[in-house]
Amino acid sequence: MTAHRPRPQPPPGGLLDWRDASHWSWTAKPCRYCGKPAHLRDSKHKPAHKTCAEQALAQQAADAAGAYQNGHLS
Repeated sequence: MTAHRPRPQPPPGGLLDWRDASHWSWTAKPCRYCGKPAHLRDSKHKPAHKTCAEQALAQQAADAAGAYQNGHLS
């Protein structure tokens, strides 16, 4: 018999939890997705807005699901 692990729940308000201070910079740099100034940094320390990053993740997931369904994964 296998134990069921509870699924991790997304943080309130979205998919990504950037509440940790390591995601903040006093220096605004262009967001890697939209190009507008962003104080947030992603897990790779690249400037990104939370909403832009979530939109990009959703698009990547949709693209992967579409490729999987169409048999284009190699």
